Amino acid sequence: MRVVTAPSGVDELPVVCFELAGESYAADIGHVREIIRRQDIAPIPRAPDFVEGMTNLRGRVLPVVDLRRLLGFPPGEITRRSRILIVEFGGQLLGAIVDAVTQVVRLPSSSLEPPSRVVSRVETAYMRGVAALGESLVVVLDVDRVLTAAQSKALATLDPQLPPP
Repeated sequence: MRVVTAPSGVDELPVVCFELAGESYAADIGHVREIIRRQDIAPIPRAPDFVEGMTNLRGRVLPVVDLRRLLGFPPGEITRRSRILIVEFGGQLLGAIVDAVTQVVRLPSSSLEPPSRVVSRVETAYMRGVAALGESLVVVLDVDRVLTAAQSKALATLDPQLPPP
């Protein structure tokens, strides 16, 4: 993972960049508590399909979601590069499995464009925008909107310690 900074004096958004289903995504670093290697995850019977299970992170039990399935992608293969982002989604601390974490970067705010009209026909509420990063594009997630109300409610029913949606 590499760390890149934007020129000083520029209004910036610090993000963690990661891969999902062959595409580049980013999350505001203010929502990411830590990045860990994939560890043991205990399955939860009758959990929604996007929930991998629960994990113990230094004595704190956290739900773990598969971010691919949460966003509607097919499940992917777990590899050496797979990571769990410990993220605060809408007030809920969760683990989110991603294919790989690639870099931490400060995106100039001017590089962030709203989703184009072409993709506005699909569900884009979870997208903060799209930014050019070198020669590629990165979808910047609006972390507070990644979980739908129904998904948040489903997670709250799995763990009574989670705040209601």
